Formats: sequence, structure tokens, C-alpha cells
Amino acid sequence: MQTVINALEHPAIDFCQAAESALAESEERFRQMAEMTGEWLWEQNSEGYYIYSSVAVGQILGFVPDQVLGKHYTAFLTDQDKVYQKSFADLYQPFYGLVNTLRHKDGHLVYTESTGLPIIDPSGKLLKWRGVDRDITARKHFEDALVESEQRTRLVIENALSAIILMDADGFITDWNGQAEMLFGWTYQEAVGQSVGQLIVPPHYRSDFQRGLALFLSLGVCPLLNKRVEHFALRRDGSEFPVEVSVSPLKLGQRYIFSGFINDITARKAAEQQIRENHIALAIAQNEIAIAQKIQASLLPSAPLSAPGFEVTGLCLPANRIGGDYFDYFFRSDGCVDMVIADVCGHSIGPALFMVETRSALRAQASRPGTPAQVLQWLNASLFEDLDKADYFITLFYLQFDSKTHQAVFASAGHPYPLWFEAKTRCCQPLVAQGLVLGVNPDECYTERSVSLLSGDVVLCFTDGISEAENGAGEFFGVDRVDSVLRQHAGEEPRQILQALLAAAKAFAGRDNFDDDITLMVLKCL
Repeated sequence: MQTVINALEHPAIDFCQAAESALAESEERFRQMAEMTGEWLWEQNSEGYYIYSSVAVGQILGFVPDQVLGKHYTAFLTDQDKVYQKSFADLYQPFYGLVNTLRHKDGHLVYTESTGLPIIDPSGKLLKWRGVDRDITARKHFEDALVESEQRTRLVIENALSAIILMDADGFITDWNGQAEMLFGWTYQEAVGQSVGQLIVPPHYRSDFQRGLALFLSLGVCPLLNKRVEHFALRRDGSEFPVEVSVSPLKLGQRYIFSGFINDITARKAAEQQIRENHIALAIAQNEIAIAQKIQASLLPSAPLSAPGFEVTGLCLPANRIGGDYFDYFFRSDGCVDMVIADVCGHSIGPALFMVETRSALRAQASRPGTPAQVLQWLNASLFEDLDKADYFITLFYLQFDSKTHQAVFASAGHPYPLWFEAKTRCCQPLVAQGLVLGVNPDECYTERSVSLLSGDVVLCFTDGISEAENGAGEFFGVDRVDSVLRQHAGEEPRQILQALLAAAKAFAGRDNFDDDITLMVLKCL
């Protein structure tokens, strides 16, 4: 400006020179100010080669101006941007805010925002380009990180297994993921902008929903927030279904938004209902089983049977389930006692019912004469039809002891052989009698055998519950151990013999309860 004033005061100075000088001063001041801000000023000729570069290029690209001059502007662009930016140069039109990806001298990428102006003479010929680049690398990284973060968040939301709904403080939906679309039947476009209360809250809960929202916005408290609660939701078709909801408030500035995670728990509620029903059914069944076990126990002899010269006693240790074990003893005539031990296959109400039926049948014929073989043959014929239909069978051992003659006559229907302890030899031997289990052949003929018992002799009858009692290693207690315990305690009273056998079995198994009933019956000659 001072140069112009001087020209006016001194006419000898050429006015055009003064104007050019003033323009140069103005541009220089602009360049100095621009460089102070860190912006890179540049000029390119009409072919795109740098003819001027400010020193700010060093801050941005690490080059001094002399290293830039004479180089084409594409020399500093990435390969992708070389193709993209060429179209702007060919248009001869100003450009603003053009983002470039440049390569720094040390090789790392630099992002700039570029503004360029073509300088054109009056004839329309391009003389040069003049422009400025501003380093936006930090901003670009932040924006990219923000975009990536938003994309990750969106990816998480869209792939979540829960329906995710965002709601503003007025109760209107601002976001709605794909799972919400499937769960409720409304698309994203249909749901966003709608009232949550009107769209997915059943009519009879809407007033509670509005009161809860108002309570939180006014007092900052709501008992249903930040926890999982079970409620009901409304589908597009109008059907209600149970859901688990978790809603959290998020404060943005002075306003709240709410994020809700919703899961359909229809299957879970149905399973819970089924479990409750099963528990009720199990409780009823357990009660019925307990009653059945009491009835079953009441049918067994309640006290030992003794007479001059002998004593008979027995016990049944029931398993956790109802079984089909059965033992009984009764006087058939003066001095003659009948003993029976049986095992109906299986563990349920069915075997227990057959046990009752067997006892009733035996007691019904107790007053009539009959040998063990005859009793088994009659019993097999009587029960065959019922056993065959139910696909059950019974093992049974029957013994008649005459206290006057000390003769023991016995027959077996596939039952484990009892052990006979002979006091004079202090050895045990099985009472073997052949015969098929009851319920297989209605015409089966049973054979019988007899032995003479002496004072001190013991007959032990048992079901396979004791011989097949298992320890932790899966080993059976076995008949040999039954034999050994019997020989050790044969001199004791019948009740003590039974207790010794049970104690030995429990010690072997390491527990007090067994998977099968253990039934024992002892006849001892005195």
C-alpha cells in the first residue's frame, strides 16, 4: 500500500510497477500468515508440476520446498489417489475440501484436505494452479476410528441373539436390530419413530410403562432398570408372549436414552412349567410309592415264627424303588411250617402287584394239603396268564419243614439256591432243586428234594439282592461271601445271623442303601 502512495506522490514512478509490487507484498503476507498456521501453499504449472511450494510442506510431508519443485503432484499421491485426482485436474474447475492420501518422506501416509484454483488467462488458457493443503491426518484417524467403532457396534447389535431396542426419553424408538424384527414382526423402517408403549407393550401394561418412565425422568429411580425382569410383550399379530427384559438408562448431555435387551423366554417358561408339573407328579408318585412300600411291608411276617425245635425269621431291606421281593412263613399243620421266598423281576408297581397276587394265592391254598412241587405247579398255572401278558416272571423257592421228623422238603422255580449250614461239618452246601421260573411254561413240572436237619443246622434263603450288591469297583458281594458270613455266625440266633449278613454287605458296598431289595430268611434247628 505504501508503494501505491509513493507512486501517487511521485508521478515518475510507473503505476503498473507499483501495483505489481503491492500485489507481491500482499501475496507474501498471505503466504507468511498461511505458513504460520501450518498450511502448505503451492502452485503448479498447467501440466501439474510444482513451481512453488511453501516451507509448510516440510511439516506435512517432510520435504523441503526444493525437493518438491519440478515434481508432478501425483508423485506424492498413493496409487489409488493418482487415478482419482486426475479427473479434477482435467476439469479446470476449482475444487474445495478434496481429501488426498499422500506419502510422507519416511513412508507413512498423510491425509490432507486440498483446495485448488485454476488460473486462466482471458483467452481461456490454463496458466497454472494455485492451492493450499491442510494436514488432517489426526482428524482422519479419529474419524476413521469413530466410523470403525460405529461399524463394530452396529455389527454387534445386528448379530446379537437378543432383540436390542433404543428408545429416547419420550418413549420413541431410535434403533431396532434384526433380532427385534424377527421377534416382534416389525421392520426397522416401520419401528423407528414409533412409541415403544404402543408398539410392543401389551395394552394392560401401558399405563405402568408410562408411569415408570415418568418416575425415572423426574426422580432418577425406577425399580425395573438395570436388572433382568420377566414380563410380557406384544407381537405384530397381537399375540402376547413372555420375555426377559433388561433396560439401562444412558445420559447423553442433558437427555436420557434407554437401551433394552429383550429375549423370548416362551420355551423356558414352558420348560419351567413342565418341571413344576413333573415335580408335582414326582411328589405324588413318591407318596404313592411310600404308601405302596408300607402296604408291601405290612404283608410280610411281622415277627419270627418259633416252636419247639426250630425258629424261622426273615427281613426285607427295600431299595429306593418298589420291588417284587417277598418272603413268608406259616404253619400248614401242627409242627409243620411252610417257608417261601420269591423275587418278581423288575422294580416298579407291576412287580409289587404280582408279589401281592402271589402272596394271596399262596395263603389261599395254605389250608389245603400239597407238597412244595405241587404248590409250585399250581401257582405257575394260576399266575401264568397274568405274568405272560405283563411280560414278567417270578423266581421262587418253597420249603416245608416238619419239626417232628426234622425233614425239609423243597422245590425251586429258578430261584438262587439257599445255603444249608451243617453244624457237624461246619460247612455250607446249596439246596439244589431244578425248575423253571414261574410264568414261562404253564405245564412246567417241578421236582422236589429233601434233607434231614440236625440241631444247630441253619438254612439261609436269600434273593439276588445281597449276592449282587456292588462295591465302588463294580465287584459283586457274591455267594462265597454270603457263605463265609453264614459260617462265622451260624451259632448265633437267627436274627443276629441276618444282622451280620446285612452289616457285611453294607461294609462291602460302602453304603446303607442298595439298588435292589435284599431279602433274607433263616430257619435254624434248635
